[in-house]
Amino acid sequence: MSTSPSPVHIIGGGLAGSEAAWQIASAGVPVILHEMRRDGVRTDAHHTDGLAELVCSNSFRSDDWEYNAVGLLHAEMRALDSVIMACGDANQVPAGGALAVDRDGFSQAVTAKLEAHPLITLVREEIAGLPPENWDNVIVATGPLTSPALADAILKTTGEESLSFFDAIAPIVHAESIDFDIAWRQSRYDKAGPGGDAAAYVNCPMDKAQYDAFIDALLGGPKTEFKEWENVPYFDGCLPIEVMAERGRETLRHGPMKPVGLTNPRDPMVKAHAIVQLRQDNALGTLFNMVGFQTKLKYGAQTDIFRMIPGLQNAQFARLGGLHRNTFLNSPKLLDRQLRLKAMPRLRFAGQVTGVEGYVESAAMGLLTGRLAAAQALGRDLVPPPPETAMGALVEHITGGHLEGSKFQPMNINYGLLPPLEAPRVDADGKKIPPKDRGRAKKRLMSVRALEALKSWRDAASVR
Repeated sequence: MSTSPSPVHIIGGGLAGSEAAWQIASAGVPVILHEMRRDGVRTDAHHTDGLAELVCSNSFRSDDWEYNAVGLLHAEMRALDSVIMACGDANQVPAGGALAVDRDGFSQAVTAKLEAHPLITLVREEIAGLPPENWDNVIVATGPLTSPALADAILKTTGEESLSFFDAIAPIVHAESIDFDIAWRQSRYDKAGPGGDAAAYVNCPMDKAQYDAFIDALLGGPKTEFKEWENVPYFDGCLPIEVMAERGRETLRHGPMKPVGLTNPRDPMVKAHAIVQLRQDNALGTLFNMVGFQTKLKYGAQTDIFRMIPGLQNAQFARLGGLHRNTFLNSPKLLDRQLRLKAMPRLRFAGQVTGVEGYVESAAMGLLTGRLAAAQALGRDLVPPPPETAMGALVEHITGGHLEGSKFQPMNINYGLLPPLEAPRVDADGKKIPPKDRGRAKKRLMSVRALEALKSWRDAASVR
């Protein structure tokens, strides 16, 4: 008579922990999901006790699987029955070529799916210190805000120090307070997103004088001060705008405020010197997120400085920007290819704590650790996907893909993490591809290769 497998314990109900729980339960293995947020208990960045709460942005970034690496990761996760992608697709809001979601609807959908699953038990409690020794199959998915007690216990076990940086949260504006006599709706290059909307962004133009005054205000505005012991090695993918401005007055014009691909319908012959974009943040369209405007400016200064932006002179803010601490492991040294802690193999790690950066990447590592943990519980062998896949490339990065002797840093998925291919010179019909288009054609080949490799991996795993 066969016995049911022992439950897998997951610590953390963010995107990675939620995805891991879904994958394990879908494999027929019971799950106990431990989440510290409950009535009266929050973190510095979270506002609710919902599972998979989004705290920095509502965007899962590009959904283009053919030519964008994060879009490829979306496609891989969909092919593996991702609950995060399913709920994201069901709660999307207009965002041009990106997949953005209604924050509340998305979190509520994930929470409802997990609470309804008969093999998932949700326990509202903090795990202080290492998990009990009789938990022999554990996933730690505590994200950027791992509780101090658990972080200290992990560090003592490894003999290492974790790295930390600070993620800055972008402000959210009430749509009704945007001046549409100045601002206009248009996606960059009129590119339509998953919902078919080619005018998903609100654009606020600046001339050179306005831009220079704005940069001066950013540089001179009061910022949150850090303690002497707080090291702030910012990750380049989520720099506060004032830190970008400090790197050069033109930096923002080549970053989140770049004016390319946009035309002011009121004055189409005059190109703006810089443009601030806002992206829809909820399904009702009542809130808009200031794209790339994560900040460590003090609250009072934020209101004054951001109202210098044409179109936002009367802006009302539903939420101002802020900071939260992010902690991640020296994964290439501490984790094996099963994402287990070498010093204590009963512990697996998932999400941002492993050194991936971004919502989708974190959820993808939750998906993978869930499948690996379920296979272990069922007595089966499972290896990670091959490095030709986006998911496998992330595993390669966090378990040793960085340069020897260099400092391990978080990484978004990108084509540079996948094994290279030669850029094609002719298309499928034998026609010559212009040199300027070959890089784009190569990305598509890499994406097609990745999805084929993922399908082979998935099919092989299903028959074992």
